[in-house]
Amino acid sequence: MEFHDYYQTLGVDRNASADEIKKAFRRLARKYHPDISKAPDAEARMKEVNEAYAVLSEPEKRAAYDHLGQNYQAGQDFRPPPDWGEGFEFSTHGFSPGEEAEFSDFFSQLFGGPGGFRRHGERHFRAPGTDVRAEVMLDLEDSFTGATRQLSLQLPQADAQGRVRWTTRNLNVKIPQGVHEGQIIRLAGQGAPGMGGGPPGDLLLEVRIKPHARLRTEGRDLRMTLPLAPWEAALGAMVEVDLPGGRIKVRIPEGAQSGRQLRVRGKGIPGAPPGDLLLDLQVVLPPADTPTARQLYEAMARDLAFDPRP
Repeated sequence: MEFHDYYQTLGVDRNASADEIKKAFRRLARKYHPDISKAPDAEARMKEVNEAYAVLSEPEKRAAYDHLGQNYQAGQDFRPPPDWGEGFEFSTHGFSPGEEAEFSDFFSQLFGGPGGFRRHGERHFRAPGTDVRAEVMLDLEDSFTGATRQLSLQLPQADAQGRVRWTTRNLNVKIPQGVHEGQIIRLAGQGAPGMGGGPPGDLLLEVRIKPHARLRTEGRDLRMTLPLAPWEAALGAMVEVDLPGGRIKVRIPEGAQSGRQLRVRGKGIPGAPPGDLLLDLQVVLPPADTPTARQLYEAMARDLAFDPRP
């Protein structure tokens, strides 16, 4: 089933007032009414105009149509959600059942038959608020300690005529310890407000971690390059590593080579379970820029039976 863009049918903007919608309907009715127009498709066009006006002229239907169809375009494949009939009520008037029976399947699915809006006389339109997605930027240190952030959210809100307006809401959000890149934090009831007394939606916060000077995040794991002196790599050593949660000591095994990776379990981002610390070892040679350094390198070249290219 194709999505019907009723605003496009009437040739009005989505923020059009009720008066602008009425004027557009009258203009098109004069153009396509079968008793007046000689166009071969006049009857079909008039049915489309009537259908669009039946929805957009009633604040309840218009608000419901905007609520569901805000992400669709004309002609796009459309299927209403399985639970579309739940939580929505609207009053009916304007067109007779016989006239509404001539409307499209799209109209019937949403407003007419089983699975569409329920008819309850003059009861008001009621709909739950939509979920709102936003990103929150954090320092890596915040994953270890938790944080509080103030967010400014742009939320859609329908007025009495069903027109969507954007309002700004400031919200203080407590970020728990242990969050990681890409994690979704759901704050119940902090999304867009419901309509007609419907419950509000949720706020879905997607965590983004700012780049760190030394550490990279892989889920809850932390990864970094650990430089080693040649004697630390050859003889083994205990080296200190600075992490957001504090300084730790890591044992380097004898004979470590550049490119080897060490895993230190439980030293990544806190959680249940916590992540690991992944260390990519890199042996760094001291420069031979002093007489003493040159003598040491010459001694190694002379005394060590070592061929890096066997």
